[in-house]
Amino acid sequence: MARTAWVDPDECISCGLCIENLPEVFRFADSGKAECYNSAGASEADIQNEAMDPCPVSCIHWKD
Repeated sequence: MARTAWVDPDECISCGLCIENLPEVFRFADSGKAECYNSAGASEADIQNEAMDPCPVSCIHWKD
């Protein structure tokens, strides 16, 4: 079963990098913070390499 990514809104600085890199997975929530709305929109490797690793505040995590 594929893992699900989530964005910690308390840590997110709304830089938009994850949304720019993977718009099929991330978007801005009404709060102005990024959210993961579709973890199935990209592979785990792409989410890790294109969103989690480059996030400047490391606010994107895998749900346990």
